[in-house]
Amino acid sequence: MAAASEARWFTVLGWVATATAMAMYVSYIPQIGNNLQGLKGDWLQPLVAAVNCTLWVMYGLMKKPKRDWPIAAANAPGIVFGLATFATAV
Repeated sequence: MAAASEARWFTVLGWVATATAMAMYVSYIPQIGNNLQGLKGDWLQPLVAAVNCTLWVMYGLMKKPKRDWPIAAANAPGIVFGLATFATAV
């Protein structure tokens, strides 16, 4: 594979992975709804996911010499939805 073609492939792969990761964290919405209706779910997994996502966002934004935007974008919703799921589960 030529260098330009390989770089393009990895860019596309990164953004497709970003979209699927975002979908994974948005899938917390039904659990948040259940938690608010009194059907409490587990609190530990979403809390650990939020911490993990925070670390990955930090990595993506602080990476030198070039920020890793797909990593940061993919994990940002995990912070919000992970903490929301945790907060409604406790």
